[in-house]
Amino acid sequence: MYRFHLLFFALGFSVLILRAVASPDQAIVKIINFSQQPDWQEPWRFYNVNQSSGSGFVIAGNRIMTNAHVVSWSKHILVHRYQDPKPYQAEIEYIGHDCDLAVLRVIEPGFFEGIEPLGIGQLPEVRSTVTTYGYPAGGQQISYTRGVISRIEMQRYSHIYNRSLLAVQTDAAINPGNSGGPALQDGLVVGVSFQGRPGLENAGFFIPPNIIRHFLTDIEDGQYDGFPDAGLSMVELKNPAFRRFLGLENDSVGARIDRIYQPFPETHKLLRTNDVILKVSGETVGSDALVQYRGNRIHAAFLFDQIQHGESVDLVIWRNGEEKAIKLPIYTNREDRISGYQYDQPPPYLIVGGLVFTELSADYLNSLGRKWLNHVSPQTVHELLFRAQKDEEAARSKPVVLSKILKHPSNIDFSLKARSLLKTVNGRAIHSMHDLDTALSEQEGPFHHFTFLSGGEEALERSAADAADLQLLQQYNIPAIKQLGD
Repeated sequence: MYRFHLLFFALGFSVLILRAVASPDQAIVKIINFSQQPDWQEPWRFYNVNQSSGSGFVIAGNRIMTNAHVVSWSKHILVHRYQDPKPYQAEIEYIGHDCDLAVLRVIEPGFFEGIEPLGIGQLPEVRSTVTTYGYPAGGQQISYTRGVISRIEMQRYSHIYNRSLLAVQTDAAINPGNSGGPALQDGLVVGVSFQGRPGLENAGFFIPPNIIRHFLTDIEDGQYDGFPDAGLSMVELKNPAFRRFLGLENDSVGARIDRIYQPFPETHKLLRTNDVILKVSGETVGSDALVQYRGNRIHAAFLFDQIQHGESVDLVIWRNGEEKAIKLPIYTNREDRISGYQYDQPPPYLIVGGLVFTELSADYLNSLGRKWLNHVSPQTVHELLFRAQKDEEAARSKPVVLSKILKHPSNIDFSLKARSLLKTVNGRAIHSMHDLDTALSEQEGPFHHFTFLSGGEEALERSAADAADLQLLQQYNIPAIKQLGD
């Protein structure tokens, strides 16, 4: 498909020229994903295969870009060219769950013939217009919606839940199925449609070029590392008295570090609480912790997201009455994995005497239903979300929860309820599924002794538990007694 643009060329007189410009429609792809997610309460099981659809677009290098959530937990992926009924098989080449982006490779030859890849543009301006392309609601034809960019700011990315990155808000309609499709200005991609927000009408969000380029640069070495994390909390510093206490002028410049998280050894070496960050990558940080960027006031955290894993960010801080320049190396944080949604790997589990233990995670709690807060203790929420504020050992721990009890004579009088968090087994502190496995396998006495964070204690007879495990595998059609993962 071609659109004809009228151009006027002045050389003493005007001449009408017709120039054929390739339509972006050819580069827009419909994606069908056949996915299967695990049951987080019974981690050896998977739900039925689900079929869903989304959108994508062709980029340089014979690749298709889309959202990570469009192709997550995939068993089989099919892609369709514009107005072509033939399905082509594709597979995930790279996926970034933290930034909700993925790149697909088409297995069958010939898919990219005649398709002009779309280029990546710059961060668009607020109040400018964009056109979104995609296949909402599984339709067979491309849908086009035009809208105005209303806001650019940091947003929580719902696909991973525990990451906030830069996002662009628009009133262009972004519906299920639009995900992964491009937002275009002047023929260039200025965003990837990816989410809405409950309670906001006529508002959708797309992933901006800054995030797209970071992802594409990251995968150039053949692997995806992810967005780095400085491991600090930066808060407003507007109180004139507090500013004077720190020796600062009341000039609306500088945000205070109020907390440094574990485990971030480089940050702990170079920064302290009550350091005041004056500049990040040369950009002045306001007392509201925001920076001025292309006409927008954006939280300074977004400047850290411009840096690749293992690189350094330039900071100017205020400490003890003077400015100090610091080069801070920052790295991807993998220790907080369980506080966000997880993908690619099935959840770990271990069964002993019918007691099913698994890793406490956001996915596990979410599997309990929308009102899961009514079913777990405040202690459980604290262990999941606030470990990083403790010491390094606690930050690296992966709490273990009693997911359920498969009833058997060996555990018939077990008094503890499911959803209790383990503290020790056979006298060994439990900080991971591997700790639990070691504590059980190395026990030589006649009993397994369990203590829980709630203060409860219980025991199983070791020989009876071993016998029960063999019976339960057959009775419940469980493939293995344990699956520990990484």
